[in-house]
Amino acid sequence: MITIKRIYEPYDPADGCRILVDRLWPRGIKKTEAHIDIWSKDVAPTSGLRKWFNHEPEKWKTFQEKYVEELKASGAAGKLAEEIRKEKKVTFLYAAKDPEHNQALVLLRYMKKLL
Repeated sequence: MITIKRIYEPYDPADGCRILVDRLWPRGIKKTEAHIDIWSKDVAPTSGLRKWFNHEPEKWKTFQEKYVEELKASGAAGKLAEEIRKEKKVTFLYAAKDPEHNQALVLLRYMKKLL
């Protein structure tokens, strides 16, 4: 089972394996207090795509398409899928403020197809 959660929400042991899916470390979060099991930078959108999207909802549809293309091309999602298969519960952590327009949602749908 995979879920998503903002990294700024309180840690909960029920999150299972906590995987940060951002390329950049989230502001204001201490690494010692983040409870991160895996930091999977390689599955995050490239810096160019992230900057282009800029969390603008009107770009959401195109962002999703471009991000899935990146995931298919990189092979990083396949490697992460191997790690996830070993876990009973996984939580993808993201820093974006918008819970409806962020890369973790796209990655979640993509990973469910791989698994």
